[in-house]
Amino acid sequence: MPKSTTHDWNTSNILDDVDYTDADAKQFRDLLHKKEATAEEGSVALMTAGEILTGKIVEIIKDFVVIDVGLKSEGLVPIAEFWDPTEISLGAKVEVFLDQTEGSDGQIVLSKDKARRQRQWEHIVSNCKEGSIVKGKVLRKVKGGLMVDIGLEAFLPGSQIDNKRIKNLEEFVGNTYDFKILKINIERKNIVVSRRELLEEERICKKAELLENTHVGDLRKGVVKNITDFGVFLDLDGIDGLLHITDMTWKRIKHPSEMVHMGEEIEVVILNIDKEKGRVALGLKQKETNPWEVIEQKYPPGTKVRGKIVNLVSYGAFIELEPGIEGLIHVSEMSWTKNITDPSEAVRIGDELEAIVLSCQKEDGKISLGIKQMEHNPWQNVEEKYPIGSSVTAEIRNLTNYGAFVELEPGVDGLIHISDLSWIKKVSHPSEIFKKGDKVEAVVLSVDKESKKITLGVKQLGSNPWENIEKALPIGSLVKGVVTKTTAFGAFVELENGIEALIHVTELSDQPFGKVEEVVKKGDQVTSKVIKLDPEHKKIALSIKEYLIEKNQVNRDDIVVEKKKIVKKKKKEEREEE
Repeated sequence: MPKSTTHDWNTSNILDDVDYTDADAKQFRDLLHKKEATAEEGSVALMTAGEILTGKIVEIIKDFVVIDVGLKSEGLVPIAEFWDPTEISLGAKVEVFLDQTEGSDGQIVLSKDKARRQRQWEHIVSNCKEGSIVKGKVLRKVKGGLMVDIGLEAFLPGSQIDNKRIKNLEEFVGNTYDFKILKINIERKNIVVSRRELLEEERICKKAELLENTHVGDLRKGVVKNITDFGVFLDLDGIDGLLHITDMTWKRIKHPSEMVHMGEEIEVVILNIDKEKGRVALGLKQKETNPWEVIEQKYPPGTKVRGKIVNLVSYGAFIELEPGIEGLIHVSEMSWTKNITDPSEAVRIGDELEAIVLSCQKEDGKISLGIKQMEHNPWQNVEEKYPIGSSVTAEIRNLTNYGAFVELEPGVDGLIHISDLSWIKKVSHPSEIFKKGDKVEAVVLSVDKESKKITLGVKQLGSNPWENIEKALPIGSLVKGVVTKTTAFGAFVELENGIEALIHVTELSDQPFGKVEEVVKKGDQVTSKVIKLDPEHKKIALSIKEYLIEKNQVNRDDIVVEKKKIVKKKKKEEREEE
């Protein structure tokens, strides 16, 4: 510890012990309190903590420099606080910060670092303002961001470090960057800076420049920064561009990751520029010749081709004919004889096969293929084989609500509609007459070769009883039949010719009754009178009541006749006796 060059005397004791006049005492007090007196003038100044003083290096010892600032004692400053070693020399003048007027050992406490920071703060306040650009070095990581040395420590919030997501703040420590001053708080001596704003400004400038100097058709290199289902976003050195999946390759791909990966640099073609929205559309496949340009000449309809199945979808299979060229085999074009609903029933990925070109659309980039065309079409001569009106025998292969399907031969089916099953029966479902596997005889009603439809009929094997129904069952005639069903509104009766007729509840009896079953039941044989015919709607109305009324009238007439006969006979006998 260096020896003090001044004595630590109490001012009041000095004035008490020495015989001075009042003027001398006042002069001495002024001397003690004069703040701007220097050591060279021999003045003693009473300074307050927090001031910057100019001192002189009076001694250099291990790790410390002794500095005289003209106070009651010298102060020690660590050599480590001198950034410039050339500043350390005896007699050299340095600025120091008066930290304490009296430390724990009675000496003043000085700081070279604090003096430097104070001057730097004063410089920042005097020469910089919010929005100024400064250079600084990242010192360390702190809660919420980083501390940066811009001449003094400033705070760099985490949100202001970069214009992209940061995984590790430590990678910035020790690096020097330009920063923009966001806020200066003079009261707290606090400065907040941003690197992100400078990067954004730079990006905007680059983007504007790039948009101005970029033209459709230019080749540009970009780095893959994001991969989505619909495409890839590239960083074109300041501007983002979209490379859509449809512009990546002439081939069919499921996802952009099949061709590129994150961080990869690729060269692309500028397809479109929207300067107002700042959007750029990119293309990769446009760097190559479009293989579809001569596709119509290369694959005209009817051409036999060979390729490999590369993809299966719900509606068909894609076959690669050559690099970048694929054709679709729709499920409807896979078989003449099978109803294929899933392409995996006929082909698998990797299969190599031959197909026939059905159509080619260059503009849409589509080629339609068929593999069933490689085989004989059983519908080719179907009109000659199954002429309308001819009878056929076929097996029931499926029953539906609207009819029965029969197989005439492999790949050729016919439909017997439910309305063509019977002339006289009202069929609700074909299962009432047939079951799967039955052999049936039917008549060909129509043939549609293009739609691959053949309609058949069973009832057409016999004559239509409704055609001459008015002659066979004239109104007023008596008919016999069996009750097949009773309902609340009457009873259905099957006549001898198989036709079903209805006896309405009001026509069941000539006597009062409650329920229909009190008069007739299912299975009863009844005689009734035809009261109405409707051949167009295939309806016949019968009446038991009218039959009974007529029958009773006949009986009454017969009784009268019999009575008359008896009377006549009696009179005759009486005359003979006379």
